[in-house]
Amino acid sequence: MRFLENERLTLAKFLPGLDELLAGFPPDELERPGNPGIAAFKRCGGPGLLVPPEHGGAGAGALDAIRVQRAIGARSPSTAVATTMHHFSMASLVVLSRDSQGFEWMLMEGIAREGKLLASGFAEGRPGSSILAPTMSAESTDDGLRISGVKRPCSLARSMDLLTASVLVPRRDGPGEQLAIALVPSESDGLTVSPFWSSFALAGAESEQVTVDDVFVPEELVIRVDAPPGQTMDALQIAGFVWFELLITASYLGAASGLVERALHNARIPPGERARLLIEIEAAAGALENVARQVVDGALDQELLAACLIARYAVQDAIARLTPRAVELLGGLNFMSSDEIGYRAACVHALALHPPSRGRMAEPLTDFLAGGALTIV
Repeated sequence: MRFLENERLTLAKFLPGLDELLAGFPPDELERPGNPGIAAFKRCGGPGLLVPPEHGGAGAGALDAIRVQRAIGARSPSTAVATTMHHFSMASLVVLSRDSQGFEWMLMEGIAREGKLLASGFAEGRPGSSILAPTMSAESTDDGLRISGVKRPCSLARSMDLLTASVLVPRRDGPGEQLAIALVPSESDGLTVSPFWSSFALAGAESEQVTVDDVFVPEELVIRVDAPPGQTMDALQIAGFVWFELLITASYLGAASGLVERALHNARIPPGERARLLIEIEAAAGALENVARQVVDGALDQELLAACLIARYAVQDAIARLTPRAVELLGGLNFMSSDEIGYRAACVHALALHPPSRGRMAEPLTDFLAGGALTIV
């Protein structure tokens, strides 16, 4: 096995041609607004990566999916981070469809066959808010919902075909409200995209502001979730968290892997130093893959989510240690002659900004490991 060989072979298996397309673009072009990597991802079948084959998708499991995201991140951090948000929404639909008699399979089939991209309107961008909390307000009508709200930042804002948003809707089986996921078509009257992301890092992920102003969403694009918000997480919510943490971590691991790959092929760096970088990043990858191997039907529970969070924070620490060492070893001339090394060094630390943060999860995670229930804050 050579460095990143398994990842690139997996990418070639599920999304043939994408690695070559990404490698053919200038790196800076992939990391700025208008990123052509997102269109290449669509063209190579990326939207259907997690959709079961019987519904027109590639049917990738968790292990294959994180290898795909690591391979993409090694070529383009922005493309990997942006497409993670699609997979996060898609994985939730796949899990929901397994025990549902509803229309979710029709949505999955349409997304896979037509190459549609989902942007995530969940609450991960709101400081101090649980990412399970509804992000938008909804008013029920006879044939659907009228939705209003703002999501910022929202990755894939300019390339999305559908926006997924969490809302509260009246229960059908009694009084009260329940959580629901609304899929809002990007061409809907009242949906607008405006600039938000001002950082140069990950500018190609299209993380802008999406405003939804009294947008009508038909009932067939509203998916109801059984567990009320703020109570014990159900299987769908746990699955969403597990998939998000695995895929976003793999994406940043890929971005760091791009730095390590440059060091690996630099003969001026002592072999012992190159080996240190490789050992650290492959150990981190192994921890993530260990969790991904456990993602099978019926195994999405709080224990697996806790293991996923532990792996994510361990990878986060490994990236923080190895990145400055890789930059130093690559040397000043490499740093000064190309923006890419400094750019990647800036990008990889953004993993710490994705929810749930280690600071907020410290008490819930330690409580869980001491015998309590796991909550996400």
